[in-house]
Amino acid sequence: LKKKLKCRFCPDGCDHSPRPVYVDYKDVRLLRGLIDREGRILARRRTGTCAKYQRAVREAVLRARFIALLPYVADE
Repeated sequence: LKKKLKCRFCPDGCDHSPRPVYVDYKDVRLLRGLIDREGRILARRRTGTCAKYQRAVREAVLRARFIALLPYVADE
């Protein structure tokens, strides 16, 4: 049996999450855990992130790639 994943960004449930929902694009260590080896953003069912924060993670990864904190593709 697979363990139920929980969103790492909202510890007391998504109903009590702060507004606006924000994921820091400068936190490269956190963002690297949310992308795979090829550089693709991992799905919600793999990471356990809720829908609100998955959208924020996507924006943060795109911003980090744009200013070259994260690579667009893996180095071969």
